[in-house]
Amino acid sequence: MSVQAITLEEVRAAARVIAGQVVDTPCLYSRTLSEVLGAEVWLKFENLQFTASFKERGALAKLSALDQPTRERGVIAASAGNHAQGVAYHARRLGIPCVIVMPRYTPSVKVERTRALGAEVLLAGDGFDDAQAHALDLAPSARLEFVHAYDDRHVAAGQGTIALEMLAAQPDLESLVVPVGGGGLISGLAAAAKALKPEIQVIGVQSARFPAVYCARKGSTPEFGASSIADGIAVRHPGEIVRASAALIDDVVLVEEGDIEQAIVMLLEIEKTVTEGAAAAGVAAILRDRERFAGCRTGLVLTGGNIDPLNLAFITERGLARSGRLVRLSVDLRDLPGSLAQVTAKLAALGANIEEVHHQRTFTQLPLQTAEVQFVLQTRNHAHVKEVMAALDAEGFRPRLHDGATGE
Repeated sequence: MSVQAITLEEVRAAARVIAGQVVDTPCLYSRTLSEVLGAEVWLKFENLQFTASFKERGALAKLSALDQPTRERGVIAASAGNHAQGVAYHARRLGIPCVIVMPRYTPSVKVERTRALGAEVLLAGDGFDDAQAHALDLAPSARLEFVHAYDDRHVAAGQGTIALEMLAAQPDLESLVVPVGGGGLISGLAAAAKALKPEIQVIGVQSARFPAVYCARKGSTPEFGASSIADGIAVRHPGEIVRASAALIDDVVLVEEGDIEQAIVMLLEIEKTVTEGAAAAGVAAILRDRERFAGCRTGLVLTGGNIDPLNLAFITERGLARSGRLVRLSVDLRDLPGSLAQVTAKLAALGANIEEVHHQRTFTQLPLQTAEVQFVLQTRNHAHVKEVMAALDAEGFRPRLHDGATGE
């Protein structure tokens, strides 16, 4: 029998099952993001779930549908992150034994967090596909029920409950912009949204490095990158359910890594909310194509907030550099006492704060008794960078920007 699209009835049934056991997360209007992006932006804060991800919904819907003998034997799932924690957390709540297979190189913090939620963790394979293959091989012999991360009707229906909540909070939404990896979220969400409001636009967003669903719609062969900051949607093999849901999905668009990083920083600065790469994909889509969403009442799903703190720090600094608030430049100085003091005094007078200084005499082609000094500066914006560059040039310091900065 061919796979059919999820129905509104399935989503409503899932909503009844999970009610009171997951957070009915806020769906709030963002005035500042709306002003910046030119659309009327409503944010669904799924990063406020207990495990900081929407994946709890589908995991709970699936676990709740199991009969008692299956519950007693237990479940197995494959995941490197959010699905693992959602299954582990609700399996422990329901008293169901749980095994999670994770790739060997999963960061230890994710492994330990999953164990802390009560799961037995097995490490297998170099990536998600290998881990899932191992879980599927193990499930029959261990008599465990496999809980798929996205290609399962109960899971997809559970994720679709997000649409019920969004349209209940804001019935006038004109479009929903949804991150797409394996397709469980958009399949359930589109089923509910289109049944309740046929004219609403459902738009999927994928990383340009993992464009599987995008290419399937275009009839082209996808080319994949090695990795993506949006690892939650870095899926090579989407499910059959999302293929069956193609008629309910109006479009799928691609975003670049830089778009996603910029969106993460915007959400952190404007909304004071931490999002992982996949969760910021909706904001990235509007950033990339503002004309398409201009004036549109748009709902975005912030799918999760599980991002490595070190990665968040790097992304934040890169975002500051893009916006002209962090800049790296070099100047040439006579290698004489007081020369460095002259340029630092000039920078102070210009209101540029020095974060780092590197003094280079050896590895340079400059003449003897001349040094190259590299500064990392905290500046206000691109206009301020231009002002600093012009003032240093007027003093004969020959300033040069690095790392692709333009001052514009």
